[in-house]
Amino acid sequence: MVLQRVIRAVIMGPPGSGKGTMSARIIKSFGLQHMSSGDILRANIQDKTELGLLMKSCIDQGQLVPDDIISRLILNDLRKINSSGWLLDGFPRTVSQAEALDHAFSLDTVINLNVPFQTIKERLTSRWTHIPSGRVYNIDFNPPKVPGLDDVTGEPLVQRDDDRPETVTRRLKSYETQTEPVLEFYRSKGVLETFTGTETNKIWPHVEAFLHRKFSSINFLFKAKLTLNTYA
Repeated sequence: MVLQRVIRAVIMGPPGSGKGTMSARIIKSFGLQHMSSGDILRANIQDKTELGLLMKSCIDQGQLVPDDIISRLILNDLRKINSSGWLLDGFPRTVSQAEALDHAFSLDTVINLNVPFQTIKERLTSRWTHIPSGRVYNIDFNPPKVPGLDDVTGEPLVQRDDDRPETVTRRLKSYETQTEPVLEFYRSKGVLETFTGTETNKIWPHVEAFLHRKFSSINFLFKAKLTLNTYA
């Protein structure tokens, strides 16, 4: 049996940066388990766990969910897969959450997708959706056969509120304000690796090469430590 150290990583990036596509490629290539904070939070609310009920109560009252509740929810799920490598997406979003994660686990790397806001705005504001089916079109690279109409049903497409230019600008500014301190937190710890570009297909080879080097180095040091301990 080949012993390897469990790999723990975080991926960060603004909405529309291609984080979902990048995460899918990473977990496929490196065998990590994808842990989405959104999925974890929704599952806890649906299952009516103690923390899920607390979070739902905050949401129902129009209050922000406290960092400590969100952190406890995420960390509880991460501890359940303690023996597996994972890629965490959507958490942490504040320095307080980053500190809670840092206290519980030692991260190997934080991948930051730095896509220019102008590129993201053009990408998101070009999206049109067929609401009943969830089919999404992009007028730049995946347009409907008939402008403004769904390919399958012929029904009208709409632009979701989240994809309207003014909403996209507000979301990106909010992300920048909230996330920059988190990036600085990880930069100071020496685990932040930023990849800049405008297309996922062009950024991916650099991410893949970096992770191959990073994980190979981690496992080499792990095996060397095991050998030293064996003969100590």
